[in-house]
Amino acid sequence: MSAPVTAGVFDDLVGQEEAVATLTRAADAAATIIAGGTPPLGAMTHAWIFTGPTRSDRSVAARAFAAALQCPDRGCGRCTACHTALTGTHADVTFVVPDGLSISVSEMRSLVLRAASAPTQGRWQVLVVEDADRLTEAAGNALLKAIEEPPARTVFLLCTPTTHPDDISVTIRSRCRVVALRQPSSEAVARVLTERDGIDPQTAHWAAAASQGHLDRARLLARDPEARARREAVLAIPRTLSSIGACFDAAAALIEAAEAEATAATAEIAEREKAELQTALGAGGTGKGAAGAARGTAGQIKELERRQKLRVTRAQRDALDRALIDLAGFYRDVLMLQTGAAVPPIHTDALEMTRRAAAAWTPDKVLRRIEAVLECRRAIEANVKPKVAVEAMMLALWQG
Repeated sequence: MSAPVTAGVFDDLVGQEEAVATLTRAADAAATIIAGGTPPLGAMTHAWIFTGPTRSDRSVAARAFAAALQCPDRGCGRCTACHTALTGTHADVTFVVPDGLSISVSEMRSLVLRAASAPTQGRWQVLVVEDADRLTEAAGNALLKAIEEPPARTVFLLCTPTTHPDDISVTIRSRCRVVALRQPSSEAVARVLTERDGIDPQTAHWAAAASQGHLDRARLLARDPEARARREAVLAIPRTLSSIGACFDAAAALIEAAEAEATAATAEIAEREKAELQTALGAGGTGKGAAGAARGTAGQIKELERRQKLRVTRAQRDALDRALIDLAGFYRDVLMLQTGAAVPPIHTDALEMTRRAAAAWTPDKVLRRIEAVLECRRAIEANVKPKVAVEAMMLALWQG
């Protein structure tokens, strides 16, 4: 296994040459402004929207640009400014990441207040709103006011799937520059895994194809046996749907797996947050008035637990959505095999099952199954209970 290669902040934007060129020009212009010069007209602006097919790539682009704005070398990837911006600990880079299914107006008002302050380190005050499509109407209005009257040296970075009004308001869109990201090829992702992460070529190509161009997911699949096991369980679903009872069993197993994955992913953060809050509130004190102070902390701990519960719910839905994407990819492979399309399969390790399905089903039944998976994703996005949506999908997959 070869040693990983140190990368600049934009190097994780695989296959995004046009976007990287735009952001690099903007970072150059921003550095010129900091130096007191006059940048090229239109190269830099105060509000940006990052759109694209996967949540991860949008977030990666926003974080990379935030780091480039704070870096004296415009995104070297090695300095303290780059490291702290990328990891979310830079004093002048604020992230709004919804714990639950929406971003509240209170969160956005806090962001607006932060935007009004000058950068502490003399460069830029950068505010990143991940999943800006989850803004409530009131939160969107609060954000719009800040974007319309931006303080000097403040930059807003918003991440949304598209610029459709269902994802971001027309008025906010009209005041931002859009950076459109596209799905990178599996070859490009495999190259990064091999050359930079030191993963062997065979594993890298398999993980790149299975992740459907999602670099972080590809890394996880290449390195984590549990992630691979969860994916294999999802791909086994089509052959288990032999009766109504089997459909409900498969739905329950899928929901339980998503819940377990979400709990495992958030448990450590939750414990750390609770310990830090209890310490800040004087937990364990024995002095005069300690008992009364302890009683007064109950409300704050309860609020923390409420936010943590919302975070787990969101993580469950994200985990379930990844499983649904894998399942849709399997049916896509079946259809491509039936039609003789000259495109590579997504799940190269499930080709035998794909061939059997292609021989057993007609293309119209495969299309109906793909639509059932996509409808399940839409239903969950519209806040239908995941259990109900997944059970309906399983029945539709069984019936064809």
